[in-house]
Amino acid sequence: MIRLTRSLTPLSLTAVSLIALTACATTGQAATSTVLATASLATADGHSAGRAELVTSGDHIRLHLTASGLPAGAHGAHLHTTGRCEAPGFTTAGGHLNPAGHQHGTENPAGPHLGDLPNLIVKDDGTGELTVPVSVARADFDARVFDTDGTAIVIHAGPDDYKTDPSGNSGGRIACGVFARP
Repeated sequence: MIRLTRSLTPLSLTAVSLIALTACATTGQAATSTVLATASLATADGHSAGRAELVTSGDHIRLHLTASGLPAGAHGAHLHTTGRCEAPGFTTAGGHLNPAGHQHGTENPAGPHLGDLPNLIVKDDGTGELTVPVSVARADFDARVFDTDGTAIVIHAGPDDYKTDPSGNSGGRIACGVFARP
């Protein structure tokens, strides 16, 4: 390798470098991200509790959630079947988004639901952030999330145990938001 490098002229080194940089620039380009939907979360008393976004990049979909004004600790977070968030209990959001009829939880052998998400960890200052891939084909995703009655995202009072059907034993619903296209 050293002999080859020493035998290259400055002009040929420049050409090799340009070819390498061009190849890196061509293959390293990131796919453009597009926001599919956003949801403004609110607590039962109407205070803002953050924002959720569903974002696509190429064939991949991810959910990004930023929370504020919530109690510190772990909180179950789920996509729910109905885009309605009526206080105080947010029960109008329905159950978890579960088009395949699975049981709840990533640790449940008969799970998980499409709406199952990891726990949101809220810090002592009341803020938390969660970014997670959504594992479903784009066409199926659009048909489920943007159906006639919409989809909500719900934050629960306690942590999800990832196995108890149907809700992960995560307690009451403390914040809710309805997804809408931008």
